Amino acid sequence: MAIRSAIQPDFILERAALDGGARHVAGVDEAGRGPLAGPVVAAAVILNPGHVPDGLNDSKKLSEPARDALFAEILATADIGVGVADVARIDEMNILWATMWAMSEAIGDLEQQPDLALIDGNRCPKLDCRADAIVKGDAKSMSIAAASIVAKVTRDRIMATLDRQLPEYGFARHKGYGTAFHLEMLKAHGATPHHRNSFAPVRKVLATAAR
Repeated sequence: MAIRSAIQPDFILERAALDGGARHVAGVDEAGRGPLAGPVVAAAVILNPGHVPDGLNDSKKLSEPARDALFAEILATADIGVGVADVARIDEMNILWATMWAMSEAIGDLEQQPDLALIDGNRCPKLDCRADAIVKGDAKSMSIAAASIVAKVTRDRIMATLDRQLPEYGFARHKGYGTAFHLEMLKAHGATPHHRNSFAPVRKVLATAAR
C-alpha cells in the first residue's frame, strides 16, 4: 500500500519538452549513496506517454509491495537503463563521481537515446544529451520517480542476494546502511569485500583490526 503524500509527481516537465520537439525524455535517479556496503545503482527511465503507470511516486514514499508492483509495470511499459557502480569504483572515485558514472551508464543502457535527461539532485553527469538537474525531482517528475523505483528495487534485490551469502550482517534488513545492528556486526565480524573502505565507519573497523 502506498504512503500518500500531498505532493505527487506529474508529467509537466516531460510534456513541455515533448511539445517543444523532444522525442524522448528520460528521468534519472540513484539508490545507495549513503550505505556502508553494496553498490550505488542508477536508473534511467523513458516513460511511454500513453501508458504511464498509476501511482508513481518517490520510491521512499512507497511501501515495498507498491514498489515491486510498479517496478514490474515500469519494466513492461517503459525503456529502462541501469548503471551499477561497485564498491571498488566507489572507493576509487568517491561516492559522488561513482554516482555520476552510474547515471551515465544508465543513460547508455537505454534502447533509445534521450533528447533530454531529467536528473534528480543538483548536479548532472556528463552526457551526450541535454541534462537538467531537478532538486527533489523524484517528488516532481514522474520519469524521475519511475527511475527512483527501478534503482531502489534493483539495489534492494542486490542486497538481498548479499544477505543470503553473508547472513550474519543482516544486509536484507538494513540494505547496507549504518544502523546500530550493522555497526555491531562490522565490529564483530570485520569488513567484507562488499563494504566501502573509503567510508569512515568501515575505515575505523579496518584500522582497529590492523592493530
